[in-house]
Amino acid sequence: MTEQMRLMAVHAHPDDESSKGAATMAKYVADGVKVLVATCTGGERGSVLNPQMDRPEVLADITNIRRAEMDQAREILGVDQAWLGFVDSGLPEGDPLPPLPEGCFGLQDPEEAAKPLIKLIREFRPHVMTTYDENGGYPHPDHIMCHKVSVVAFDAAGDPEKYPELGEPWQPLKLYYNSGWTRARMLALHEGMLAAGLESPYTEWLEKWSDRDDRGDKITTRIECGDYFSVRDDALRAHATQVDPDGFWFRIPLELQRKVWPTEDFELARSLVDSPIPESDLFAGIHESAVRSEV
Repeated sequence: MTEQMRLMAVHAHPDDESSKGAATMAKYVADGVKVLVATCTGGERGSVLNPQMDRPEVLADITNIRRAEMDQAREILGVDQAWLGFVDSGLPEGDPLPPLPEGCFGLQDPEEAAKPLIKLIREFRPHVMTTYDENGGYPHPDHIMCHKVSVVAFDAAGDPEKYPELGEPWQPLKLYYNSGWTRARMLALHEGMLAAGLESPYTEWLEKWSDRDDRGDKITTRIECGDYFSVRDDALRAHATQVDPDGFWFRIPLELQRKVWPTEDFELARSLVDSPIPESDLFAGIHESAVRSEV
């Protein structure tokens, strides 16, 4: 009998789970994997990015609204979800940048801030974790702290001498970073749109790409999940304060996406099992070690 696989995705804000690796999570749920999203903050300082929702009463109740949006997205994806309880840092703007708000997630000590995540890992016992790279995917202070906390927790959760008050040790076997918009992916979708006689939304973005960090060469793992792109988009639209349903992210027809770039991509950052690269499964190398005998 094969043990049920468990995947934990650690994200900074509600809506991040629906824009980063959502189709992969939906695929694994359909395959019988137990999936848990750990959300570090409540998104309390997020702006309302959908013009249709940009109303005073929405902004005044943004915390409760974003929680309700997360509930809806969770249902769509078929995952479980837990809040780690930190306060959104907001995205500082200006030159020079203003200081972060006192008490926010971005100012926490990673060793202390990892505690609720370590407790959750020891309770849920994931075989695989996903999070952001050291740059946060993009340099939002909450995304960078999410990376730091995830790495601390991955290393500490299996150590019986660390945080013994947080439960029985459990060591996840693999840690991945979500891979976002690489130039190769954007260029493939851009050229696919042009070949189909459609206007590409990426023209200006590609023209300015030269100063962007591109981690495409670090991708180790590509998950075929095109059948779940529609689930991803439905979950993303559930975050109505954050996503314009008529906006940029939905301009590429799903069939074209499935044809041109049918995967979500990841960087394998840590592995305690033998998993030759490249991979097509986040659980590569784990299935074989998770077989248990029944008496």
